[in-house]
Amino acid sequence: EVQLVESGGGLVQAGGSLRLSCAASGFTFDEYAIGWFRRAPGKAREAVANISERDGSIYYADAVKGRFTISIDNAKSTVYLQMNSLKPEDTAIYYCAAEYRILLLRLGREDDFGSWGQGTQVTVSP
Repeated sequence: EVQLVESGGGLVQAGGSLRLSCAASGFTFDEYAIGWFRRAPGKAREAVANISERDGSIYYADAVKGRFTISIDNAKSTVYLQMNSLKPEDTAIYYCAAEYRILLLRLGREDDFGSWGQGTQVTVSP
């Protein structure tokens, strides 16, 4: 069974940094694409970044390019989202998601992923 557990959220001032973790179990990263999404208050869930070890691809939303970095630590079965230069508009619940053997040559969409974590809250104060 695929399980994803996010952690690392919290309250940070604008300009600060956070590193989110997504602990994965029940699968290996060479078979799955992993995505980070976020849902801001009153808005739809949106893609932030995704990574695939199968094809070596990494994609970011324009809003986070140059500030966020997605990475995989196979030894720890964890996917990270390093978030720097945070802005108040980055405030959201952040989710990680996984999908088996999907070829994503683009930023993923919500319906590309079938397994989801419960999310972790990130709040950026002005």
